[in-house]
Amino acid sequence: MTDGIKTSIGIWAFGTLGTRFLLAGYHPDVAHETPLERAKRVAPGLSDLFDGLEFHYPNEIDEDNADAIVEAIKPMDVYCICSGAHTFPAHGRGALTNPDAGVRAESMAANRRAIDLCARLGAHMVIWPGIEGYNYPFQADYRSQWTYFLDGIADAVSHANQRGVTVFLEHKNSEPQMKIYLRDMGMCIFVIRKLAAMGVDTSRLKINMDWQHLIMNGENLAEYVELLSMEGLLGHQHANSGWGMFDDDNIVGATRFMETLEIARSLRKVGYGSRGERIGMDLYPYTEDAVVASRQSLLQWRFIDEVAGRLDDAALQEAQAQKDAMAAYRVVFNALGMSPDMVRMALGPQAAMR
Repeated sequence: MTDGIKTSIGIWAFGTLGTRFLLAGYHPDVAHETPLERAKRVAPGLSDLFDGLEFHYPNEIDEDNADAIVEAIKPMDVYCICSGAHTFPAHGRGALTNPDAGVRAESMAANRRAIDLCARLGAHMVIWPGIEGYNYPFQADYRSQWTYFLDGIADAVSHANQRGVTVFLEHKNSEPQMKIYLRDMGMCIFVIRKLAAMGVDTSRLKINMDWQHLIMNGENLAEYVELLSMEGLLGHQHANSGWGMFDDDNIVGATRFMETLEIARSLRKVGYGSRGERIGMDLYPYTEDAVVASRQSLLQWRFIDEVAGRLDDAALQEAQAQKDAMAAYRVVFNALGMSPDMVRMALGPQAAMR
């Protein structure tokens, strides 16, 4: 059950929130903040709802400021540390997949340092390799690039195993690279299975589902919750929503409401949260008050999850056993508050009179 499930949110939601059309961002008043100052600013407005924050290494959290951040955000904790390789100009042609062997070596070393910090803080590591890919046909030699990529991930996972840290892989189809190697859920599963075939212990390697990344690919949220659970790969959730064409990172439930309700039901179905998993918010509220948007996103998620808890599970399972979409939707709209009379009307005049 997801009742009482713990939550976290990325600190990046509270920055200047720049775009390529406005590099200074829509919140230039916070441009002067250090990561510690930002954490101190937002923590009081979040700690009654959120259990933790997530940070990128090394530009948002590092060995020097980590202890001060941990103290500043109490009672929240640092739940995830994410690779920040995409934030360095030197990685324009890749970090783990850079043509320069020295850059590749330093990128692997940076991941190991981030994992060491995770071990020190009791956090998890997220690897979102958005800078690993290409922009043009003919730009990359795919065999060597995939060899570099797999070797780089293998190095991080092997080090994480030694430090007792769980690693979450996160896919996205594009941005910042136009074609990212880890571009869909199938590629995530492929990489994990490939590493296992290479002899890497993948028992601590799971998948972080960023909802908008799946939506951009036309991937169904609930389907992958259940599939990854079946495969033992369901790791973390980055909750958000969007229009589907770009990584909007809008608040939960703003769009894709039915898919969000279905994922709430599937998370309950697989017992997500019972082993300490969290719902993490990955938001980018360009022009909104970021604290208010974050709070509203979480509360909208809780409402949607409550609706999922009102679904007549037996009736829904019966409908799904027959793949009866209309029967399933009668269950869904009953839970949403449609009157029983209206539900019966869907079956025709005779049923409506009963």
